Amino acid sequence: MLYKRMSFAHAIGKKVKKLFKMSIDIIKESIKDYAKDIRINLGNVLTPDASPGLSEKQILGSALSVAMSVRNAFLVKQLLSASETTLSEQDIMGIKTAVSLMGMNNIYYRSIHLIEDDELSKRPAGLRMTMMTKHGMDSKDFEIYSLAISAITGCGMCLKSHSQKLKQEGLTVEAIQSVIRIASVIQATHQSLSLENY
Repeated sequence: MLYKRMSFAHAIGKKVKKLFKMSIDIIKESIKDYAKDIRINLGNVLTPDASPGLSEKQILGSALSVAMSVRNAFLVKQLLSASETTLSEQDIMGIKTAVSLMGMNNIYYRSIHLIEDDELSKRPAGLRMTMMTKHGMDSKDFEIYSLAISAITGCGMCLKSHSQKLKQEGLTVEAIQSVIRIASVIQATHQSLSLENY
């Protein structure tokens, strides 16, 4: 009986890996040769070996959060397919919450930072952000996805805040670098795919 359970689990694991590979291969096949480096990097960064310190769920969640942020329906569809058994509905709702909030916060805090006005920076934001703590997912995962989104929008204050929180929660510098690497490759994948419109 134990053998049957183990072989069933093994078969499910193989099916999940095959589904993941198929979805990522569909993306890679859509990237033209002028972006060959991006195609190769995409295949690498979405693996635990190339993204040390992150779980499979955190890797796929980071990629999906960036794809949603750049509003690339093709990437979102393929990444949702690749993460079908890795990300729960609650995880996906949490990612959508991160995307929504970072869409506001990254613009506001980046602007405040770039204006470099002490009086302005001391003023309360006056923006509702209760979902930052009521997102319904693991707080470390939420911070990881927020960091990934902040990396592509270039909000220095947000990057600093999320990376500091992640360090406090025990995430290594290597893992933080993995998140930023994933964000940069998904952003570049989006741009490479968009070039076919010209």
